[in-house]
Amino acid sequence: MLNIEKLKKVSKNMGVKYFGVADLSTAYHEILKQGGSDVAKYPYAISIGIVLPNSIIERLTKRNEKEVIIDYMSHSYDIINQRLDNITSLLGSLIQAEGYDVLPILAGKKVSQVRLSGSFSHKLAANLAGLGWIGKSCLLITPEDGPRVRWATVLTDAPLEIKNKLMDNRCGECNKCVDICPVGAFTGREFKEDEPRDKRYIAEKCDQYLSMKREPIKICGMCIYICPYGKKN
Repeated sequence: MLNIEKLKKVSKNMGVKYFGVADLSTAYHEILKQGGSDVAKYPYAISIGIVLPNSIIERLTKRNEKEVIIDYMSHSYDIINQRLDNITSLLGSLIQAEGYDVLPILAGKKVSQVRLSGSFSHKLAANLAGLGWIGKSCLLITPEDGPRVRWATVLTDAPLEIKNKLMDNRCGECNKCVDICPVGAFTGREFKEDEPRDKRYIAEKCDQYLSMKREPIKICGMCIYICPYGKKN
């Protein structure tokens, strides 16, 4: 049996705050549609998350300033994505050494510019691992840090013991992420497993908004900034 506590300890020692395991069987068809059979064949996932720097997120109201843009893209995307990729690569090697198949999913790689998504949803794995719920912003919301977490995933056929329970949606009547979006990309509908994402989030509006910005590097992040579960820290 795979020593999941060892993998958790390795991850925590490398700066991971959130670590969970997920049974992907209930989401098979969704995973197949997004990533194809090479991704959907894995029955389990290890989800890891690193918290973003609050000092940088709190400056997003000045997101048109060059220094803010550079800091946000460097510290909240590039550097943390690289840290996550290094950890998932290491976890993958440790699991493979035990005789199991693995597929580490890169933290920030997008394979669809239309959907603004990768080959696998990190939020899906984190949600099924009981680490948070899908908010009205379509981001994974954690009780302690809100959406201020970057995620990565290791897919595997190793038989993992699932201990975490799914977390109930706690957004309630809050619509702050919906109201602050500069292009109205969120409809305000709560997450439902059997409902397509475009009922809640119109990705094209985000893409068009960022395309209109003059800066070479384009950022927004207001839905991350405003969430009360992140701001309470």
